[in-house]
Order: sequence, then structure tokens, then C-alpha cells
Amino acid sequence: LKPDLVLLAGDVFDEDVSEPVECNTAAILGNIKTRFGVFAVTGNHEYYAGVEKAVSHLARANVTVLQDSVVRIADAFYLIGRKDLAAERLGNGRKSLDELLINVDRRLPLVLMDHQPFHLESAERCGIDLQLSGHTHNGQLFPLNLFYGKIYELPWGYMRKGNTHIVVSCGAGTWGPPVRTNSLPEVVQIRVTFKD
Repeated sequence: LKPDLVLLAGDVFDEDVSEPVECNTAAILGNIKTRFGVFAVTGNHEYYAGVEKAVSHLARANVTVLQDSVVRIADAFYLIGRKDLAAERLGNGRKSLDELLINVDRRLPLVLMDHQPFHLESAERCGIDLQLSGHTHNGQLFPLNLFYGKIYELPWGYMRKGNTHIVVSCGAGTWGPPVRTNSLPEVVQIRVTFKD
């Protein structure tokens, strides 16, 4: 694809951050070539696997993990990465979106990575231009897909909420058993054009 930017919306690891898995992951991710880098946020499974170890393995693969942090990309837009909701139960909490945006120049576009696609109204209220999420795997196994439409406002795909564009990917891998009955693995290519 020759991307300008690669964004990993969490759950890069399932529940295993063993050395052989880490070496394979680092080798694969380390080969990704981009103009502006590879960035990730933590998912709930990074917390199950041991978040510090997972983040360390990603860093070895030259992946910048945004944990409740903001980075300005090419002086053109902000990339905001939130800790996963699991941080509230298994970690040391996470900042609100309002807190993360305190020192951000709102004249530039805002791109948010938040692993679990909950509280989409918060992104809309805060003026986020594009939110990228994962987590759902679009149900992955029957009959989970039947319930996900009731749990998530957007369990998979694209929607616009006010001026906020939201994309939820079903991911490239699986959780638990390496089987999918309701969705295909995907890498989502997004072309973004900012207006002056």
C-alpha cells in the first residue's frame, strides 16, 4: 500500500507475549515502511498479556505506542491515542478525552485511536475528525455477531456522527480460537484529505 502512516488499534497480542511470539511479531512489524511511522494503542488483550511487556515488545519493533498521549504528525494533524478501557480495571486508569485535548491546537485535524468503540458521542462532542477503533472482530464467531449490534453503536465498518468520521475494523487476526465464522480478516486503507 505504501502508506504514509500505519495505525494499530490495539490487541496486537492476544494473551501471549512469550519470546517466540514477540520475535515473530517484531520481525513482521519491523518490516513495515511508512513515511511518518507506525503507531499503536493498547487493547484489552495487551492488559491480559501484561501491558508493560506488550508495549516493550512493540517498541522493539519501532512501533510508537500512544497511551493517553498526543503526537503532532508532519505539522498537519494530531494523532491521539487512548489507553484501553481495561486500564480502568487492570491498570492505573486513563485520561478523559477532554484532558488529552487540553494543549491541542483545535485548528488542526484530530485523529483518535481508541480500541473499544464505546461512547462515540464523546469523540463527536470533542471535535474529533476521525476515530479509529477495533476490538469487536465483527462478532468473529456465531452467534456473537447477533449481539454486537446491540452492544456497540458501530460494531464494524464506517459511520459519520455529526462531523466525526468513525471506522471500526474487524482486525487482521482473531482472539481465542483462530477461527472466524462471521468476518474476514482485514487491513483497512483510509485515504484522508484535509481541507484548508
